[in-house]
Amino acid sequence: MLSYAVAGFEQKSLRGKPGLLSPTRKIIGAGRGVLRCRRIAIAAIAALLLLPIEPGHAGWLSDVFKSSPKQGKSPKRVAAPKPAGPAKRAASPKRHAVRLAALSPAGLHPAVLKQPAATTCVPSKFRIVLDVGHTAQSEGAISARNVAEFVFNLRLAQRIEEKLKAEGFSETRLLLTEGKARASLVRRVAAANDLSASLFLSIHHDSVPNKFLEDWEFEGKKSHFSDRFSGYSVFVSRSNADFRNSLSFAELIAKEMKAQGLHYAEQYSQPIMGRYRHPLLNRETGVYSYDELIVLRKTRMAAVLLEAGSIINRDEELKMDSDERRDIISSGVAAAVKEFCDPRWGILGPL
Repeated sequence: MLSYAVAGFEQKSLRGKPGLLSPTRKIIGAGRGVLRCRRIAIAAIAALLLLPIEPGHAGWLSDVFKSSPKQGKSPKRVAAPKPAGPAKRAASPKRHAVRLAALSPAGLHPAVLKQPAATTCVPSKFRIVLDVGHTAQSEGAISARNVAEFVFNLRLAQRIEEKLKAEGFSETRLLLTEGKARASLVRRVAAANDLSASLFLSIHHDSVPNKFLEDWEFEGKKSHFSDRFSGYSVFVSRSNADFRNSLSFAELIAKEMKAQGLHYAEQYSQPIMGRYRHPLLNRETGVYSYDELIVLRKTRMAAVLLEAGSIINRDEELKMDSDERRDIISSGVAAAVKEFCDPRWGILGPL
């Protein structure tokens, strides 16, 4: 839970032979032209796939494909010369050039040009820090059935760690912190910065402000619940040193969650949340800003906080405690990390 508890043409003209071509030669020539264009296009795609991509520039590759012009048409037939006049040579047929965007800096996305050339992310060297929200001493929210949020956070973080390592991200680190909440936040930031992580992902489960709580009993013990709100939410800080990549990673996570049929918690953008209200950066996916949160603001790498779901909602608590839901979320996070590491994965699938 958050703070309730504390992406030029290279012209090549082909000269025609002097004199008029027979209809047969014209047809053959046109066919060869189409074949040549296809070969050039295939070579362009192959070169594009080999182009190094800076991690985190998700989406620019699709822009390159969208901006490519259509294949050139076969040259038009040359009109026969008038009988009275002298024969003229046929004009050289013009062909449209194929844009080889991957071979020229002019075809690259502006964001890529700002960065130095770099190799594509190597999963085995790409370090992700999975921060288990809260501590054993400061457990965070209490669920509708009296289970500490820290327990939910640890179970989900461990499942995500297993999934990432199975996908080849062997440098994934699980970050467990001890002590009181506020002091532990500083230690989390220091640990993540010392590890020189590539990504920081803090795992939490959500609750509600006290004013929305209702009383009930579970197994003979008094407890509280609120079935009014449910869903996941993703947070970033606009004060983070790498906000652009933080937002990119957050969008990828949210996209994966939505693709699994999950919905985001809409209440954080509503006035009823009072001081717990946050700006909604993307109303399609549920990405919010939480600018002052220490673990998002002070980390020197892209950082995201995921509220996986509400444990104060009685129905959603049961889902969050299931292996099925943990598998759905961990698979979504792993897919987001893979696409962040290599944007081509999101377009072409596993490479």
